[in-house]
Amino acid sequence: MKLYIMRHAWAAKPSETDWPDDELRPLTGEGRRRFAQVVKKLSARGVQPGAIAASPLTRCLQTAEILADGLPNKPEIVALDRLRPGSDLEGLLNWTSLRAQTVEEIAWVGHAPDVGWLTAATIGMENGAIHFPKGAAACVRFDGPIAKGAGELRWLVTAKMLGC
Repeated sequence: MKLYIMRHAWAAKPSETDWPDDELRPLTGEGRRRFAQVVKKLSARGVQPGAIAASPLTRCLQTAEILADGLPNKPEIVALDRLRPGSDLEGLLNWTSLRAQTVEEIAWVGHAPDVGWLTAATIGMENGAIHFPKGAAACVRFDGPIAKGAGELRWLVTAKMLGC
């Protein structure tokens, strides 16, 4: 099973005036455009999740929508509280294990620094973290049970590396 872990795309700057509720802070137009390019390049390289889990915060749901819209299979998006800031790794692994019974590839869309430590934990770096710029994506492969430390990091790319 392949798990793609992604950080949300470029969002509006936090602002008490414009976005008093940070959960509603949206992606910028440029962020949408750049992430659509990222998705196009990832899709061309075979990234095809059959399900997408996203933090319910606006910027993550919008990122997940761009991902789904850019894929030929148009996967389902599920808003998961487990991907809110302060993510619940065990809950995510359990949800992913259940979904992996019907799909071979799954994506999580979340926030920094969570996506970095989630990725590290899936590959056995208990106290590690991996830097994820906005719009970055990693692929973790599980050859057996989907469990903490059981994955192998196959790749991590940034928008800049992809030319986006």
